[in-house]
Amino acid sequence: MPCWILWAYNMSFGHRLFPLWGKPGVAVSKDFLIQQAFLPSTGYNNLTHSAQPLFPMASMVFFQYAFAAETVILLAGSVLCRMSYKAWMLFVPLWITLSNTVGAFSVWGGGFLFQLRVIDYSGGYVVHMASGFAGFTAAYWVGPRLEEDQKESAPNNLILAPIGVGILWMGWSGFNGGYPFAANVVSSRAVLNTHICAATSLLIWTWWDIFFLKKPSAIGAIQGIMTGLVCITPAAGY
Repeated sequence: MPCWILWAYNMSFGHRLFPLWGKPGVAVSKDFLIQQAFLPSTGYNNLTHSAQPLFPMASMVFFQYAFAAETVILLAGSVLCRMSYKAWMLFVPLWITLSNTVGAFSVWGGGFLFQLRVIDYSGGYVVHMASGFAGFTAAYWVGPRLEEDQKESAPNNLILAPIGVGILWMGWSGFNGGYPFAANVVSSRAVLNTHICAATSLLIWTWWDIFFLKKPSAIGAIQGIMTGLVCITPAAGY
């Protein structure tokens, strides 16, 4: 959070510095946070006005922080039991500064991909693809897990896992439903599409478990839900 409010938010959603980056700046002063939300670089080729949602900038800073935090959390799964805690504490602000801000500004903040009309409704490129490529690269360079950590990979709590995915499913409605920055037709459609896709994926994955493994499983159901949520995110509002 400190690096986000001190420089990374404006690098992601502030005034253009480069086609890949916004200008670094503090996003924590009272005057900045209480003003109406404004994404200054999101005008399209000077033909459309920049986005100016009807809520305070404080809400925008926190909402976009949630996406940045989610991206890092997804990436973390690739380096669990591979990287020390001290190294991780150093890695996170560096990665947010040098990688996450590039994707966010390029696609959402008004950068070159935005100007090329690249569409990512709620995180297909900026969150899922970014964390996937970064996680793969980090795991490759850090190296394999310790041998003792590779012996047992079964889930350790099949009660908390469904509860966790249920909370995540509920929160996903906020991510996808909130990205139009308004309660409108697009946000309603995004929430509905999110639930339809997650539920459909859950049923299909369960059916495949029955077909191949001869019985359904809680882990399969969880994987189905997660797959559906991830797949619908880039186009939930369309």
